[in-house]
Amino acid sequence: MTGIASSAGHYGFRQVAGMEWIKLCSLRSTWLTLALTVAAALGIGATVGAHTKDVSDHPDLTNNVLGGIAPGLLLTGVLGVLCMTSEYTSGMVRTTLAAAPNRLLLLTAKTATFAAVALAAGEAASFTAFLAGSLSMPGRIPAPSLGHPGVLRAVLMAGAAYCLIGVLGLGLGAIIRHSAAAVGVLVGGVYLAAQFLAVTAHQLQAYVPVLIVGNSLSTSKRLEGTLSPWTGLGLLSLYAAAALAVGGWLLVRRDA
Repeated sequence: MTGIASSAGHYGFRQVAGMEWIKLCSLRSTWLTLALTVAAALGIGATVGAHTKDVSDHPDLTNNVLGGIAPGLLLTGVLGVLCMTSEYTSGMVRTTLAAAPNRLLLLTAKTATFAAVALAAGEAASFTAFLAGSLSMPGRIPAPSLGHPGVLRAVLMAGAAYCLIGVLGLGLGAIIRHSAAAVGVLVGGVYLAAQFLAVTAHQLQAYVPVLIVGNSLSTSKRLEGTLSPWTGLGLLSLYAAAALAVGGWLLVRRDA
């Protein structure tokens, strides 16, 4: 890795991103997690589709078959955390910083590399779940099509959600630097907060990440008190950006 910085006397985004790509893709856990993400979306989507009995009971079929992305969101978020914290756990962060001392450039390259992988896997999982769910529906039920209003948008946003939750996890990893603690905060903020707010502050539920994602999958009329899909996507992007900004600020100021 040190050769990246020394070979030409300087380094840039391309060189650091290449280093991050090698680290990310050389881990078996990366591919196992992404495979489980796609498999969970496909399996749940197909199961939901096959058990759809009456369209009147399930008016938003697109939302239903995309429900299988929930486990994958958690897996991608955890992978984002580990992408950052594993370097501190193993002590490899010192080698990484020796090769790329510009910490903000390092975080930018790491985020871009991980986001590209997470987005590709997320879109693959989303489209796979949609197709599996649609094809497994009984013949008497008109399956949703990508050409129907709002369907393509919902499927694309589902894939983008994987990326954003993953980047949020990476940002939390940069802030906390401890795998278990960062995963705990991620799970609490993304999933458990929805249950807590349902009891204590119902009006705030619309701003919880997992419910933002759920709303973005809907192709029916927006319910009162919920965010529009595009507003929700923007807010989820803001959450991820804020976590990265704080993580970058701390990365520059703290010792490795």
